[in-house]
Amino acid sequence: MDRSATKDQYRQALEVAHRHALSWLDTVDERPIRPEADVDGILDSLVRTLPAQGAHPAAVVEELADAALPGLMAIGSSRFYGFVMGGAYPAAIAADWLVSAWDQNTGSRQPTPATAAVEEVAAAWLLELLGLPAESGVGFVTGATSANMACLVVARDAVVRARGFDPSAGIQQAPPITFLAGDAVHTSVVLAGRLAGLGVPRTVGADAEGRIDVGGLERALADSSGPVIVALQAGDVHSGAFDDFAAAVAVARAAGAWVHVDGAFGLWAAASPHLRHLTAGLEDADSWATDAHKTLNVPYDCGVAIVRDEAAMTASLGAHAAYLPAVASISDPYDRAPELSRRARGVPVWAALRSLGRDGVVALVDGLAEAATGLADGFRAIPGLEVLNDVVFTQVCLAARDDDTTAALGEWLRAEGTVWASSSRWQGRTVVRFAVSNHGTDAEAVARTVDAVRRGAAALDLRA
Repeated sequence: MDRSATKDQYRQALEVAHRHALSWLDTVDERPIRPEADVDGILDSLVRTLPAQGAHPAAVVEELADAALPGLMAIGSSRFYGFVMGGAYPAAIAADWLVSAWDQNTGSRQPTPATAAVEEVAAAWLLELLGLPAESGVGFVTGATSANMACLVVARDAVVRARGFDPSAGIQQAPPITFLAGDAVHTSVVLAGRLAGLGVPRTVGADAEGRIDVGGLERALADSSGPVIVALQAGDVHSGAFDDFAAAVAVARAAGAWVHVDGAFGLWAAASPHLRHLTAGLEDADSWATDAHKTLNVPYDCGVAIVRDEAAMTASLGAHAAYLPAVASISDPYDRAPELSRRARGVPVWAALRSLGRDGVVALVDGLAEAATGLADGFRAIPGLEVLNDVVFTQVCLAARDDDTTAALGEWLRAEGTVWASSSRWQGRTVVRFAVSNHGTDAEAVARTVDAVRRGAAALDLRA
């Protein structure tokens, strides 16, 4: 195929994608949030046997879009509250398209200077916004779980190195590491700990909102004689509560422990003058993990791993080979993330921050918290329902008179389609959990959500 024909195919395929993308974005906030078809239905729409002959790229994209549409969840809707999934700002989506078109492997600064430079600016902006040490290392990874894992690998190596052991000799021979967390530790930290070779964390207690028991942490630390890693939490997945960082970090520091903070969505509270009190003392930890998709509203595939000691980060995550270009005094992107090859996922972060500015980030974070408060106030006015958590950030847990009725309410809402909220178990009860994560969740979206819940309560006769 000649080059001009290839260029035409790029143009035609991208024009089809552009048309379908705009159609989706134009309708996403008004369509039923639930998918209209299940996996089997979508499979029936796809060619199941790979054809011997290929198809024109534009026809392939058309076929994909038509087959997938009935199975798409309207996650970008302002009334989607499931699984702490945010939307995506226009600049971030457009920048992500450019990232795919540019196809830069952003592992090293030398061969891909443009995307590496943009990511370095984005990293500096993040540290400034979140009030974290400016000298910290920042790695752009796939999501919050991979960010937690990267940080815990660095923590693992650092705490055994501090005991005189070389982690490159293999962690199997290292002194046993005590891994501590509160009772409400998120499953991503548990998984990350397992992958890092730390095992499942030993829990030390938590209060009714999920905040770590600092007294229990202090007792556990007193019983630990070897290297210790403590995982704290900024934003409980059910209540939205934040650990008492000032007290917990001080206790951990006194015991010589490494302190890691899982801030998948809650770390962003540090950017708001009105919510920063929730994160007081968080800046004194050793590492932090977050997900830019959740609160910053960039497209998926954008976790952020942050480590105070950049040298420790590069010692654990860095790669070295004769064919890899390097500057001895400057770390490369692949020194701060466990990947040699990756897309320039920090570029959409730069685009979101550049389009918002500092004031826009503050307005975003404050707006999410205000919407959660508005939902909670509206739900409390519906007979037969109660809000179980203290709404301090973006999470609202709703319950009816018994577990079966609460489960039925969640099913009714998801089937009706105006809103989508997750069902879960919290504090021994079934709940419908509303996680406010989309920048478009405004007063109108809140009102429509409360109205949908009111109609669901009436349909289930919750007054009875």
